[in-house]
Amino acid sequence: MLVREVSKTYGAGEDAVRALDGVSLNVARGEMVALVGPSGCGKSTLLNLVGCVDLPTSGTVYVDGHATHELDDDRLTLLRRDRVGTVFQFFNLLPAMRVADNVALPLVLQRVPRKEIEARVGTALASVGLPEKARAYPAQLSGGQMQRVAIARAVVHRPAILLADEPTGNLDSQTGAAVLALLRALADNGQAVLMATHSEDAATVSDRVVHLRDGRVA
Repeated sequence: MLVREVSKTYGAGEDAVRALDGVSLNVARGEMVALVGPSGCGKSTLLNLVGCVDLPTSGTVYVDGHATHELDDDRLTLLRRDRVGTVFQFFNLLPAMRVADNVALPLVLQRVPRKEIEARVGTALASVGLPEKARAYPAQLSGGQMQRVAIARAVVHRPAILLADEPTGNLDSQTGAAVLALLRALADNGQAVLMATHSEDAATVSDRVVHLRDGRVA
């Protein structure tokens, strides 16, 4: 993943707000990078650009070698679906679906054969230490378990970049440390991880810390 001289402006004229201003960043496979900074500094905006949810006003975002601004809506949707994994602070699991079905969602959208889905979901749940929870519902899990399921869902389709938006913000310190250790292990196994966080502990387990302030790398 490569971000080159990226700016993002919302609105126009006197009402324009520049959320990012000339940001450049590279995250390689096997690397875990923490984005830190105060609220409103541009962390979420940058994650949205890398996650193919939005496009830069200027500059270029490359995901898996593709410049996002050069893609039409359909190709951008496919890039987001197939090559980006996202972990949210509040888990975003579907409450009416069992754990295995939540994890399987990215593969179902890709129309992967059922037998392969079952195998890959089992591997993903084992990688986060929850193979026995496959048939449980989210409401039957602790916060830490829900976040680990969310991580399994985010990596089951083998994305080029894993984005984590305050992944420990809704967890106690001990559970948060376990989630960070899991993200660290994923990076050590070759996953590129970009994490927005306010947590000093999260920063310490990362390979690099990028400080954002007022939309710029400080």
